[in-house]
Amino acid sequence: MDSHEPAPPAASNAVGRLGSEYALSAAYDEMFDRDLQPRPHYRTLARLLQSLTPDEFRRRKTMTDLSMRRDGVGFTVYRAEEGIERVWPMDPVPRIIPAHEWQQIEIGLTQRITALNLFLDDIYHDQKILKDRILDPQLIYGGAYFRREFVGAKVPKRIYIHVCGTDLIRDADGNYLVLEDNGRTPSGVSYMLQNRQVLKRVFPLVFQQYNVRSTDDYPAALLDVLKYIASGFSADPTAVLLSPGMFNSAYFEHSFLAQRMGIELVEGRDLVVDQNRVFMRTTRGLQKVDTIYRRIDDDFLDPLTFRSDSMLGVPGLVNAYRAGNVALANSIGTGIADDKGIYPFVPDMIRYYLKQDPILPNVETFRPEIPAQLDHVLANIDKLVVKKVNESGGYGMLVGPASTKEQQDTFRDLLRACPRDYIAQPTIQLSTHPTFVDGRLEGRHVDLRPFVLTGEKTVIVPGSLTRVALPKGSLVVNSSQGGGSKDTWVLATDE
Repeated sequence: MDSHEPAPPAASNAVGRLGSEYALSAAYDEMFDRDLQPRPHYRTLARLLQSLTPDEFRRRKTMTDLSMRRDGVGFTVYRAEEGIERVWPMDPVPRIIPAHEWQQIEIGLTQRITALNLFLDDIYHDQKILKDRILDPQLIYGGAYFRREFVGAKVPKRIYIHVCGTDLIRDADGNYLVLEDNGRTPSGVSYMLQNRQVLKRVFPLVFQQYNVRSTDDYPAALLDVLKYIASGFSADPTAVLLSPGMFNSAYFEHSFLAQRMGIELVEGRDLVVDQNRVFMRTTRGLQKVDTIYRRIDDDFLDPLTFRSDSMLGVPGLVNAYRAGNVALANSIGTGIADDKGIYPFVPDMIRYYLKQDPILPNVETFRPEIPAQLDHVLANIDKLVVKKVNESGGYGMLVGPASTKEQQDTFRDLLRACPRDYIAQPTIQLSTHPTFVDGRLEGRHVDLRPFVLTGEKTVIVPGSLTRVALPKGSLVVNSSQGGGSKDTWVLATDE
């Protein structure tokens, strides 16, 4: 995609020798304005970078990697049948978000999660949005993650999505746009917390010069949510985190969060259902479980209801849930809300349920199941990003400008065969951020994943996972596809 970016302006020395060759592109740059001057909230950081030599910065980058390795912060990349364990990649140049921008993000995400929860409650009960033809019922009934068996089921506190990771990007003018909502089992928050701990060790002096809001309360806030949704049937709920096990790519996060919340980390074999109640096997006998933060997808949650070949779930768990004896976070069936085929309608949901205009707009999206839009996508596939509606992690997608003719032809065939399974969006040049590469700072594309908790109230811990596309020109930020990360500083004030 480099060929689609204009020639960069003259190099800047605003960050000294480290950034002597730093160049802007057509994308919005988080640190520098179009005159290559640091934006106001980055000036202190830029002065620090000016004082560092490449060798000194390389030493701090090495400290970052060693800290991650020593703390056991890793993730697994699946290739064929082989899992590859890797140390979590973090770039030591932090991203900084001023207070007024975060306030807009907070308000916009609260509005969005409120609408998504109202939508889920509606389609699993009255289905008013379908009767009023705001949404085509076939979009819902044809969605892979719509759970017909849960229509009419009571959900504790009528909250479906308790934990959501919403991906935001910025366009060339710096406007925040929602790229997608992750409302099933979103991951990444442990890396957000770990990035902060490591950066405070690597750059203690510059961190102290900023009034950065703390993210330390996230585990406590998550535990509050878990206990709140079980408060209707237990005065002092017992919570557990249900993991697929140590071979899962996010197992580090599962163990990290369970430890920080002070709850048991369990696998399916550790739980048993008796009389529609869930119990945990312990050395002291069975202990009743009231609320489960489950990190297992619906399909594998209960072999008696979903996939019978699942070895990860708990037989009878769904009946216990339907009987109102245990709470689940997130609820069953939330996947229909983060189906990319439903995503284009979230602004309509906000208008329908809340009578408000969306604060955070969507990215323009084409729906190939509409014949005219299919024609447009087929004719312009080399300029668009095509995504499969139920894939994540950067899989099942085509980045048109970076694709070969053969790949484009393959996706044309897929689009013609199953148009409901795909969406297409313009190729937006995600914003860039200075990133340490080969001994100097270069611009790399980034996105932003804040984490939204919904219980008695909606809480958005002031911080996010900033993901970085490390290969030059790449727009794919997923860690499984070669992406890295940055610590994200949300400032308490704009002063």
